[in-house]
Amino acid sequence: MAGFRLGKGGLIDRSSNLTFSFDGKAYSGHQGDTLASALIANGVHLMGRSFKYHRPRGVIAAGAAEPNALVELREGGRREANTRATVIELYDGLVAKSQNRWPSLNFDIGAVNSLASSIFVAGFYYKTFMWPKSFWEKIYEPMIRRAAGLGSATHEADPDKYEKSYGHCDLLVIGSGPAGLMAALTAGRGGARVILLDEGSRLGGSLLSEDEESAGKSGYDWAEGGIAELGTL
Repeated sequence: MAGFRLGKGGLIDRSSNLTFSFDGKAYSGHQGDTLASALIANGVHLMGRSFKYHRPRGVIAAGAAEPNALVELREGGRREANTRATVIELYDGLVAKSQNRWPSLNFDIGAVNSLASSIFVAGFYYKTFMWPKSFWEKIYEPMIRRAAGLGSATHEADPDKYEKSYGHCDLLVIGSGPAGLMAALTAGRGGARVILLDEGSRLGGSLLSEDEESAGKSGYDWAEGGIAELGTL
C-alpha cells in the first residue's frame, strides 16, 4: 500500500490499520479513508463496469458526485446495492463487491456488447423486440429485466434497527462548506436556533480538501474552529 499512498497529508490516521475486502481479496487502509481512497492506495483503480457496454470504470469524482464506483456492501439481509465507494467510510471488516459484471470485474463477458455498439443505439429496444408478439413475455421481457440495473437487492429482511429524531430550528442550513458554515455562524451569533446539515461524514465541505489559508489557518482548521463555536452558541 505504501507505493500508492502519500506519506503525509489528508484527514486519515496513519497509525490505525483497518482490514477490508473487495471482491473477496483482502486489503488494508486507515481510519478516515473512504472505500475508494483505500482501494486506490492499494493500487486498485478498476471498480466498476459501465451499464450498457460493460466498459471498465474507475473513480472520476469525489463524494456523492461519483457516477462509476458503485459497489455492493455487506451480505445477507444487510446487503446494500449501488453504494458509492467515495462516500463509504472504511471500517474494520468491511466487505464490498463490484457489480454489473460476470464472471469477474477484470474479465467481464458483458464487454462483448461493445462489439455491437452500432446496433445497440439509443432506443433500439423499441424497434427490435416487436416481433413475434408471443416472444415478449417469455423471452424479451425476462432478458431485458435481467440486463437492467447494476446491483441486486436482497430478498431477506433487514435485521437492523434505525434511529430517528425530530429537530426544530429557526434556520436550516444545508451544506457545511465555507458559505454554509459562515451562514450558520452568523445566524447563531444573532441568537437563532440553527441546524447545519451536510451529506458527508464530516462537517466542512470543500474546506476539508483545500490548501488555501484564511486568517493564517488552513481550511480544515478554520472549519474546525467554526464548528466548535457553533457547538457553544
